[in-house]
Amino acid sequence: MVAQEFKVDLNKPLVYQVGYLGESYQEWVHQPIVSKEGPRFFESDFWEFLTRTVWWAIPVIWLPVVCWAISKSIQMGVSLPHIAFLVVCGIFLWTLIEYSLHRWLFHIDTKSYWGNTIHYLLHGCHHKHPMDGLRLVFPPTATAILLFPFWNLVKLMSTPTTTPALFGGGLLGYVIYDCTHYYVHHGQPTSKVPKDLKKYHLNHHFRIQDKGFGITSSFWDKYVNPRDTFLDSCMLWTSQFFGCSFHTGGKVLYKWNLFLCHICLRRKKSPIVSYFPKLSRI
Repeated sequence: MVAQEFKVDLNKPLVYQVGYLGESYQEWVHQPIVSKEGPRFFESDFWEFLTRTVWWAIPVIWLPVVCWAISKSIQMGVSLPHIAFLVVCGIFLWTLIEYSLHRWLFHIDTKSYWGNTIHYLLHGCHHKHPMDGLRLVFPPTATAILLFPFWNLVKLMSTPTTTPALFGGGLLGYVIYDCTHYYVHHGQPTSKVPKDLKKYHLNHHFRIQDKGFGITSSFWDKYVNPRDTFLDSCMLWTSQFFGCSFHTGGKVLYKWNLFLCHICLRRKKSPIVSYFPKLSRI
């Protein structure tokens, strides 16, 4: 049976079926089914349970971790103004991670069996069943695993005393993101800002699915060129962060970024600490 002729049976567990769609998977997954009742993913009740999460589990589980992380920096002598600054920086860092994951990972084109299957588990299921209330937030088990590389990323950008607060800010940004995501799907906003957020995100689902990747904000959608690849955007952000000009052409910009990375690795010093001299004295 060729991939184009395969038909998905919505009455059977979907995860093992979607891979057989092949090249037609992208068209199928972006034709949403609007229903609050989500499909079954697995035959196994255990694995099925891990895919379903009530929205309030996110703040209940992760806000205590946020408080613990911030308190660690306080115990190490970081002042409250610096704590507040670091938390805001962490939230801002999360908005960039949120945008980057959504745009360049969750919307990657796949056509192989395992590519389609993994994409469906990561994000495709949300586009196929956008109103499934138990699959709108990220499962805590998966979040716990991903927090380890996130912690190591934060360590590269900060000092031992500032790492916990910056990490806590990033995790707080994630909690805000997941709760906001649930709200824009199932909430009934009455004021302008949440109404605009809801309209902006639902447009991404039902009108223009290759734009509008920000959930908590449209900031990065406006700032990043929609034609840029992930590498293009990384080079641009790095150059602007270090205050260098990016009008010199692609090859020069690429070599300049390699040079900056080389200097940071040689000195084993965080660029953020260098950029904010006050933090280096904490």
